[in-house]
Amino acid sequence: MSLKLCILASSSSANCTYISSGETSILIDAGLSARETTRRLEAIDVPIGAIDAICVSHEHADHISGLRVLQRRHAVALYANSGTLEAIGRIDGYDELQWRIFSTGSPFRIGNLTIEPFSVPHDAYEPVGFVVSDESVRIGIVTDIGIATELVRQRLASCHAVVMEANYDDDLLKNSPRPWPLKQRIMGRQGHLSNQHAAEMLTAIQSPTLSRVYLAHLSSDCNEPGLALKAMREGVAGTAAARIQVELTYPDRATEPWEVTGEPCRV
Repeated sequence: MSLKLCILASSSSANCTYISSGETSILIDAGLSARETTRRLEAIDVPIGAIDAICVSHEHADHISGLRVLQRRHAVALYANSGTLEAIGRIDGYDELQWRIFSTGSPFRIGNLTIEPFSVPHDAYEPVGFVVSDESVRIGIVTDIGIATELVRQRLASCHAVVMEANYDDDLLKNSPRPWPLKQRIMGRQGHLSNQHAAEMLTAIQSPTLSRVYLAHLSSDCNEPGLALKAMREGVAGTAAARIQVELTYPDRATEPWEVTGEPCRV
């Protein structure tokens, strides 16, 4: 079996990932406008009507901006945990959305996909990462995370593909004109993952099944694609993770769709 993966957008301004088994299609987060989400899906030959559900990782605007219009116009089912739902309900205009609630740590089904939400450290009410599986192929998504906890490493270790944060370059962030409290928040345990820390996490989660990693949520002013790739290459050099293909994600366009295949895995 296989899953199709396409990161429609990933940055500090918008995050949205498409995963499909062919029978069931979902989005992880909806940070693009509904119109742009539709346009980018159509560019990979996916009609918006084919989306069965949207799973929300946390309440920040770059992950939820398209939710209202997507549900109102296209009746897309929305999934979130109770903490995220409480936080979204406090935002003007979001209190009328209809939700299906999942429990962090408890897998649930959407069609023939299994969704495994797990806790991640980030400055939100109840943020989660996801592993999406068709019982044969596993795709992990962690786009906002302050540190790679043991739980995070365990959940990602058996994946065939991972979308993981590489938000900032240490020097660019420290030398940026951003206020020092904001820099501290970004570098903190509830903030975001640096390029160097992303490389360390890849080394920790590498396994025979993991063949591709996408670097996500790159800061527009505190990171550069070349720096992120360089840090990843240098960080995994001489380790088993060096064989893993590393790809970039983009704020202004989708990645090329990729068919993720693999042998059934036992977890």
